[in-house]
Amino acid sequence: MEGELMFFSLAIATLAVAVAWFKSRTRRSNHRTSCEPPGSLGWPIVGETLAILRSGRSGKPELFVQERMLRHDPDVFKTHLLGEITATFCGPNGNKFLFSNESKGLLLTCWPSSLARLFGDSFLTKLGEEAMRVRKMVVVPFLRPDTLHRLVARFDLLCKVRIERDWKGRGVVHAFPLIKKYAFSVACGLFTSIGSEEDQARLLEELSTVAKGAFQLPIYFPGTRYYRAARSGDLLRAELLKVVQSRRSNYIAGAEEEDDLMSHLMKVKDEEGNSLTDKQIADNVILLLSAGHDTSSSTMAMLLFHLAHNPHCYDRVLQEQREIAKSKAQGEFLNREDIQKMKYSWNVVNEVLRLSPPIQGTLRKPSTDLTYAGYTIPKGWKLGWSVNSTHKMDKHFPEPEKFNPARFEEEEEVEGDSPPAPYTFVPFGGGPRMCPGKDFARIQILVFLHNIVTNFRWELLFPHELISVDPMPTPSKGLPINLYPHLKH
Repeated sequence: MEGELMFFSLAIATLAVAVAWFKSRTRRSNHRTSCEPPGSLGWPIVGETLAILRSGRSGKPELFVQERMLRHDPDVFKTHLLGEITATFCGPNGNKFLFSNESKGLLLTCWPSSLARLFGDSFLTKLGEEAMRVRKMVVVPFLRPDTLHRLVARFDLLCKVRIERDWKGRGVVHAFPLIKKYAFSVACGLFTSIGSEEDQARLLEELSTVAKGAFQLPIYFPGTRYYRAARSGDLLRAELLKVVQSRRSNYIAGAEEEDDLMSHLMKVKDEEGNSLTDKQIADNVILLLSAGHDTSSSTMAMLLFHLAHNPHCYDRVLQEQREIAKSKAQGEFLNREDIQKMKYSWNVVNEVLRLSPPIQGTLRKPSTDLTYAGYTIPKGWKLGWSVNSTHKMDKHFPEPEKFNPARFEEEEEVEGDSPPAPYTFVPFGGGPRMCPGKDFARIQILVFLHNIVTNFRWELLFPHELISVDPMPTPSKGLPINLYPHLKH
């Protein structure tokens, strides 16, 4: 009986999705012209979503875009992803078109509609002026470079504590989960002041479930990744709402305010004097907790992976970081000036971001029909860009599979290489909606790099470990490494 009921429920759900897809496709087809970009809409309902997920999980996310650039058009092609008909713009010209036209009001940054169920009433799910209003309230005051640089010492302390507790004295560690613990402790402390190991572990587990379902087919049905992600998002929202409401009561009673993002959001107002609701506060904290550790965790893991494969680059990083360490007094933490000195280290990070970008691209929404490369793109479509149309293309980065930080050296510093051309290196996006956490990530990553290389060399237990992109580059075995502590001089 239970099996029959489950089968019946699944059949009804499938029929409902099919009807919705058919209506959507019929409605959109009325706006098409014979000049639309070439491409394929794939299978009914799922489109080409499974194909792009498959290429990412195989460790070759660039194949989805590059194969379609060859098959259809190197400038733009159409596809159907996560329930949306999407025109994917390719190459630096496509990136420039999307990034520059947003500031002119022709395009609005958007994300797949499925994310609204996960991140609720956050600035991620807003469009146009409303998105900029909430974004200005949420991230601009708190993630300004001058604000973040005052936090370098705090990040350094947290990293040292984590390395002492989780890394030292261990011959073999699974690096990726330890990196996530460090990155999340930084984000959690800065955004919520939740310091309990137990509380952080619980929040991190729920956020990991949200991340795994964020870019899946939006099928809200028990057993699917998307369903589990939505349920975890609901649990996080309920827990953070309790924290917000408890703080309001405590502040009214005269308690001292916490110095974190949540307290900032509870009192910030926009230009018209409007405040955020408690739900908006919780939703934006969920978003920033996720964004504040997931992408940087992936990049730090890929740093260890690529440096292990390129010991000559490791040696130069170690030399640079040792010079900085020697300039510090006993017990003195890193500061803003130290971060500025990490020039070669940042070139290495940039090369990691080129080869293993944590975000594969984002979407825009046109405010009117557009013409590009001789094609007409209807207003109802989504517009996408992809790092994979430039980052691993030989015409933009010679020998694209080679790890070469010299690509990012200043022109006068190295012969034979020049900095990337405009709109070819885009790990943080571009235009008015460039990733607001760029400086946060830079400090977090460089502080970690300083501490890890000045303490250890390491060796990969599985040099050819699969790096699956789902949705970010993730070592399939957790990146187990042998640690070799430096001898004390």
